[in-house]
Amino acid sequence: MALELLVSNIWKIYDNKPVLKDLSFVFNKKKVYAIMGPNGSGKTTLLKICALLEKPDRGEILYLDSQKRPLKKDINLFRKITYVFPQVGIFNASVFDNVAYGLNIRGFKKKEIISKVEDVLDFVGLSHKKRQNALTLSSGEAKRMGIARAIVIDPEIIFLDEPTAFVDAENVKIIEKILLQLKDKGQSTIIIATHDASFAEKVGDVILRLEEGRFLL
Repeated sequence: MALELLVSNIWKIYDNKPVLKDLSFVFNKKKVYAIMGPNGSGKTTLLKICALLEKPDRGEILYLDSQKRPLKKDINLFRKITYVFPQVGIFNASVFDNVAYGLNIRGFKKKEIISKVEDVLDFVGLSHKKRQNALTLSSGEAKRMGIARAIVIDPEIIFLDEPTAFVDAENVKIIEKILLQLKDKGQSTIIIATHDASFAEKVGDVILRLEEGRFLL
């Protein structure tokens, strides 16, 4: 069961300049949304507000369950959503331990952690790197590890902020394949901020263009 995300009349203002202007939208469950727009259009700001990492100046973000009831913004909700930043946060530890982090803090048993991490590393094509220090990964490999760390916890909504930025063409193709496979599984809603039109067209069910704080219709 995936959550539905309701964005209601969101405003965000920086230095007296509106970045998001009375923005409303419903992100339906189990679809892939690609939010496109030029630099400074508010893509990342919107993603962070939706992921509850920032607060809007006006308006409301609502997560709805299958009965259309709003959920409390508590630890139970936070564990259902995950955010992958453009610059993946990496611990000075193995790739395996980096991906296992979310499972460890959730209290999963060691046997289950090993199984889930090995499965997801195979899924993103990093099984052969599992004992390697994550700090030595290339930019593209680090992005794939970040996606692995996100999906290993089985989130209901995944936010991806510029997943192909600073990534070579080979890894872009691998990331496209990963997201298409996730889309086929249909277990999570995926919301992506990207400037890459070709990538958006390939992976997105719905493409949203954000300019001057509003979606273009």
